[in-house]
Amino acid sequence: MALSYKARRRWSLVLLLVGLPVYIVAAVALIAMFDRPSVLVELAIYIGLGIIWAIPFKFLFKGIGQADPDDQN
Repeated sequence: MALSYKARRRWSLVLLLVGLPVYIVAAVALIAMFDRPSVLVELAIYIGLGIIWAIPFKFLFKGIGQADPDDQN
């Protein structure tokens, strides 16, 4: 069952406003558990975590910035 355009917009908003900050705090807490690596290694870890976060939700964000395809106006 595919999500409607409005449902995808709502879920993407919830994910960006709630899920992303939670993920950021979790990523920082994960890095803080270990000794702080060099700046380049830390940057690579954060970039990798950012890409890993985005991949599962690609279908949710696809086409959200466009006009509603079901709108008759």
